[in-house]
Amino acid sequence: MTGYYILALVIGGISMLVSSQLKSKFKKYSKVTLRNGMSGAEIAEKMLSDHGIRDVKVVSTPGMLTDHYNPKTKTVNLSEGVYSKRNASAAAVAAHECGHAVQHAIGYEWLQMRSKLVPVVSVAANYSIWVIIAGLFFSSSTAFGYELAMIGVVMFGFGTLFSFVTLPVEYDASNRALAWLERKNMVSQQELVGAKDALKWAARTYVVAAIGSLATLIYLLLRVNSSNRN
Repeated sequence: MTGYYILALVIGGISMLVSSQLKSKFKKYSKVTLRNGMSGAEIAEKMLSDHGIRDVKVVSTPGMLTDHYNPKTKTVNLSEGVYSKRNASAAAVAAHECGHAVQHAIGYEWLQMRSKLVPVVSVAANYSIWVIIAGLFFSSSTAFGYELAMIGVVMFGFGTLFSFVTLPVEYDASNRALAWLERKNMVSQQELVGAKDALKWAARTYVVAAIGSLATLIYLLLRVNSSNRN
C-alpha cells in the first residue's frame, strides 16, 4: 500500500498547488476592471435575461469562492468578491454560475444526473468510511464483515461517481459562460483572456478532486480484499 500513500501525497500536493493558483488567478484578474462597468450581479442578471430565464434570482452569499447555483431555490448565489465587484474575475464567475442555471432550464443531461445523485451521495459520504471500518473489524470473525466492508466501498463509490459526473457539468457551464461573454461583447479581449484563465483553474480543482476520490476508492477496495484473504 506504500504506492497509494505516495500517490495520495502527490495528489494532495497537486490539489494545494491548483487551489493556490486559483486564488492567485482570481486575485490577479480582480484587478482587471471591466470596461462596461457592470458588477458580477449585473452580469448574472443580464445573462439570465438573454437566455429567457425569469424565475431565477441573483443573491449575495458570504465568503470567498462560495459561488454556486441552487436548483432547488432557483438562485444564483454570488460571493462577496463577485456580487458587487466590477472586474474580469467577477464576470467570469457570475457567468459560470448562470451557465448552471441555463443547464437547469434546458434540462442538461449531466446536471440532471448529478442532481439525482445528490441525496444518495449526501448519505453515503457521511457513513461509507464507518461502514468499511465496521466491516474490517468483523471480517476476522465473520464472513459478513467482508460483505459489510464492500457495501461501504460501494457507498464511497457513489461519491467518486458524483465527482466524475461533476466534470462535464462544470466544463459545460464555463463554455456557456465564455461563449455568451464573447458573443454579447460583454468583455474586451483582455478581459476575456482573464476570464478563460480563471475558469480554467477553477475547473482543474474538480479534476484533481475526482482523481483523488478514484485513488482513494481503489485503495479501499484493495484494503478490503486484502483483509478478506488474510
